[in-house]
Order: sequence, then C-alpha cells, then structure tokens
Amino acid sequence: MSIPILERFKLTDRTALVTGAGQGIGEALAHAVAQAGARVAVVDVNGANAEKVAAAIRSYNKEVVAIACDIRSEEEVARMVQEVTGRFGGLHVAFNNAGINRNSAAEETPLSEWDETFAVNLRGVFICCQEEGRVMLKAGYGKIINTASMSSIIVPHPQKQAAYNTSKAGVVNLTRSLAAEWADRGVRVNCISPGILRTKLIMESPALAPLVEGWIRDIPMGRLCELDDLTGAAIYLASEVSDYMTGHNLVIEGGTTLW
Repeated sequence: MSIPILERFKLTDRTALVTGAGQGIGEALAHAVAQAGARVAVVDVNGANAEKVAAAIRSYNKEVVAIACDIRSEEEVARMVQEVTGRFGGLHVAFNNAGINRNSAAEETPLSEWDETFAVNLRGVFICCQEEGRVMLKAGYGKIINTASMSSIIVPHPQKQAAYNTSKAGVVNLTRSLAAEWADRGVRVNCISPGILRTKLIMESPALAPLVEGWIRDIPMGRLCELDDLTGAAIYLASEVSDYMTGHNLVIEGGTTLW
C-alpha cells in the first residue's frame, strides 16, 4: 500500500538549512521546514537575528541551531555546512535564500554596487550549492532550493534594478545547470521565484511604499505576495513528493508574468 499523500510531505528525520533566515522569506522557510518535522539550521549574516529565529523555533520543541555566515566567503560557507553536518549527522535540504537588492538606474549604478549584488546573489549562491552538493552527492540524495525572483523572467517596473534582475536570472540558469549535472546522482536542484512581497521593508519604505498601488494594479490577483504563499511550495520542493522534479523555476507571483 502506498504512503498516504500528506505523510509524503513530512520532513521527519531530515536536516535542512536556510540561508538569509534571520528575517523575511528565510525566516518563514525556517519555520515551515521545522513545522514539517525537520531539524533546522538557521543561517544569517547577522548572528543575532539568526539566534532570535532559532529561539522561536526552539520554543515549540524543534531541533535547531543558529549559525552566523557570510555566504560571500568560501571559508565561512564550508564551516557552516560542516557545523550543520557535524551537529545533525547529515544534510538533506538546503534553501539558498540570502540575497540583496540595491535599486539604482543602470546608467548610475556604480560597479561596486553591481559587484556586491552578484557577490551575494549569484556567487554566494553558487558557493553554497557547491558545498551543499558535495555532501548530498556523497550521500546520493538531497534537495537544493534557491530563491530567485520573478525578476529573473520579467523586468518589474517602475523601480530600476538591473543588477538584481540580472543576478536572479543567473540564479535560474545556475539552478538548471546544477540540476542537469546532478540529476543522475540523486540531488534535485530547483528554485522559487516570488513576486513582490508584502514586507515591512517595502510597506515602511519612503521610496517603495508609494509604488505599492501601481504594483497591485499590475497583478491579476490584485494583491501582493504574502510569505504564506511561498511556504507550501517550499515544503513541496523539499519533500519526497517532488523527487521527480529538477531544474524547475517555480514562479509564485499572482499572475504578474502573464501579461
């Protein structure tokens, strides 16, 4: 008899790490995988934020560790993965979510801003995938989920963010490339592309809050993306129910890219 479908979504006895987990999408993902049964490593460049999220997860009796890590550093990422595997005995799921966005007109974007964006959003994601992949390939199984953006396939407006858009398009093709290389060795690599999220960062920003009404007019569903819109998809990609999916960019944007 086959395993009941809802049981197959559970992450019991699995270890997951989430980068950029000190707030926003990463925080929501960390809680989601913990609630699905996984042991969780809450990873963030800000160690205090990571510990705050870990404490919240620990309050409902889940195994969790907080790790400070700058994903731009090969040494720090290697240490982070070693700490996760050393503490929990393996690594089954990795959400590479950490990223940054600096809005500026293309003709005014300094190369330092371009380089910083790519150092985190693409180079950092590759470093994480590489270290995580080495562990998973040796084990013959693993799920890597990268956070891209709907900006990987369209140019959102009116904000100007050429560096961000280009870096996220790179994340999608990196995901596809790794998926193709590792498919026959048990490691699945997919990504999630959220639309514009309703976050405190946007709603309280003097520069971005005035754009919200226009963004909503551009969304067929008539609202911004919420964190809860992402977590179910994340558990799907992390669990065994998606074992036959790899190299996919799961776009969750209320229909924005349909126009």
